[in-house]
Amino acid sequence: MLFTRKQLLQLLLPLMVEQLLTATVGIADSMMVSVAGEAAVSGVSLVDSLNTLILNILAALATGGAVVCSQYIGRKDAKSACSAANQLLFTALLFAVLVTALMLVGNVHLLRLLFGGTEAAVMSQAVTYFSIIALTYPFMAVYNSAAALFRSMGNSRISMEVSLAMNLINIAGNAVLIFGMKWGVAGAAIATLFSRIVGSVFMLYRIHLPRFEIHVENLRHPRLQGAMIRRILRIGIPGGLENGIFQLGKIIVLSLVSTYGTASIMANSVSNNLCTFMIIPGSAVSLALITVVGQCIGADQVKQARSYTKKLIVASTIMTFLVSLLIVALRPLLLGAYNMSQAAYQMAWTLLFWHLIAGTLFWPLSFNLPNTLRAGNDAAYTMGISMFSMWVFRVGGSYLLGHYFQLYGVWMAMFLDWVVRIVFFTIRYRGEKWHSKALI
Repeated sequence: MLFTRKQLLQLLLPLMVEQLLTATVGIADSMMVSVAGEAAVSGVSLVDSLNTLILNILAALATGGAVVCSQYIGRKDAKSACSAANQLLFTALLFAVLVTALMLVGNVHLLRLLFGGTEAAVMSQAVTYFSIIALTYPFMAVYNSAAALFRSMGNSRISMEVSLAMNLINIAGNAVLIFGMKWGVAGAAIATLFSRIVGSVFMLYRIHLPRFEIHVENLRHPRLQGAMIRRILRIGIPGGLENGIFQLGKIIVLSLVSTYGTASIMANSVSNNLCTFMIIPGSAVSLALITVVGQCIGADQVKQARSYTKKLIVASTIMTFLVSLLIVALRPLLLGAYNMSQAAYQMAWTLLFWHLIAGTLFWPLSFNLPNTLRAGNDAAYTMGISMFSMWVFRVGGSYLLGHYFQLYGVWMAMFLDWVVRIVFFTIRYRGEKWHSKALI
């Protein structure tokens, strides 16, 4: 077997800690910004949906590089893995710089286009936050790419350590700029920007060290290699389109939620933040599957890829249930930490309990299994199914069910989307096509 139980735990546990730390950023910002009122929290929530869109696209590019590098490692070709690492870093950084320029020029128009029905106070806070947070994209491109490369080597501890430093800086910055300087959402954005700058510098330094099996060279004088970039983009482009359009659908749904009033926006934001903690084990397993299955496919060990997929998804389901149960049990304490109205509190209370059930039953197969397919170079299929299910069932279902049940209907449509994804991805996984296309 390519991975022992100890090696899987060494890969998975730091990933879980890193996901926990990443989720803490959103929670810390929302809680600390809440002292400025519901309009501030709602404004940050609206921008976070766009922010997640961009970061998910960058993460998809990083995933493309991680799949290629993992397969080269499985084939014992470290030289080609290093070459792929160089191309990933340069491509992701170039893309992020272009996106940042576009967002800085058009952020006001974009927010008004998507959330034009939002209250003026909420929109003002959103514009302020977005104008600063867009500057973080190039730094997150470097961080995500380097973290993906370390994961492809089975080393998730380094990104965990850097994530810890970033979170401490972000929370300390929030305390100074929000509570001390009274800068509100601008303070939260500046603290996030500084933490991401520091994190990207640390990651860039470490991925440059030649002692690692995969390392990046020629930082000052990059030499682009078309063939290697195409391999990365064969996974990255479908993944980026899938993540981008998936998140765009969520933004459209959020635009619908924004018409239900500030209480619904607040309840939706808080519930989503806390539900992020519920799926931390599943998110960690998704990242681990890229490394594990990628190396198995590179070594031409499909049977092992299936075996590890089964074991990791079972573990994901059990851990998701336990974490979700804990969060639901702590609902009074967690929800009480937010400065929210009674109406928002009651809605968030109900949604968290719903997610305990649906998240345990449906989330792992719906979101872990596609990463097995991607690691086998089947990214185009996962993109097609995800886009179909998202637009037909989540977006369409939100407008239909939301008409009758408002915010509750939107969440019902989300759970329906998960079920449909499971059906299609399970059928694909049981066949042979997902691992039959050569990538390297």
